[in-house]
Amino acid sequence: MRIDAISVIPQVFEGYVGASILGRARTRQIFEFCAHDLRDWTHDRHRTVDDAPFGGGQGMLMKPEPIYEAVEAVTAFDERRPHVIFFSPCGTPFSQAEAQRLAGEERLLFVCGRYEGMDERAYELADSVISLGDYVLTGGELAALAVTDAVVRLLPGALGDEMSARDESFSDGLLEYAQYTRPATFRDMEVPQVLLSGDHAAVDAWRRESSLRRTALLRPDLLDSADLSETERRFVYDIMSHEHPEGEV
Repeated sequence: MRIDAISVIPQVFEGYVGASILGRARTRQIFEFCAHDLRDWTHDRHRTVDDAPFGGGQGMLMKPEPIYEAVEAVTAFDERRPHVIFFSPCGTPFSQAEAQRLAGEERLLFVCGRYEGMDERAYELADSVISLGDYVLTGGELAALAVTDAVVRLLPGALGDEMSARDESFSDGLLEYAQYTRPATFRDMEVPQVLLSGDHAAVDAWRRESSLRRTALLRPDLLDSADLSETERRFVYDIMSHEHPEGEV
């Protein structure tokens, strides 16, 4: 996979993309990453990428001309057409399912906004518009890094252990089960004995129950779309009924 990002501060990407799991995956050529300076597609001596909004208002908006030129130029750097992604509070909330879908693309191109936003006409270039949540960031760079991280770890070979991504939160529509490591006793807190038993079937059953319990208590909104058996649905309903004794679950 090739990933490109267009930004007015492209230097912020390298430290994260070059480190840890992403850095190792990049070294092994599991993916390519290149950040591009939007100002390279401006034509005035001040390298201007923003202007005041028509109709007045606070702040400045990113101009459409350099964005269009940048996307067209970066697209031409590789014969594979990129899936172009913009970020906006108006976008579709990002999810693990969307990360899995994007991991199937050959090439991604992020366009990172700044200031008060960008000229609405720029969004005509987008194949996807993504929102990370109901809050405002200074720019799209952090969002692009978050999506890059979520997508790259799903690429074959990126994590080393192929089961790691499959066991994580949201991979099956639920939160991940609770996990423990040494020591078995810490400040009078004990690791559940089943995890020390060596009984793999019992461990798997405990982990599934832990996943169901955590999801029911912390993210019950996920349960509607989760693939659960009738027994599991009764189990989570019972947990939620005890959490909400008046039955408002």
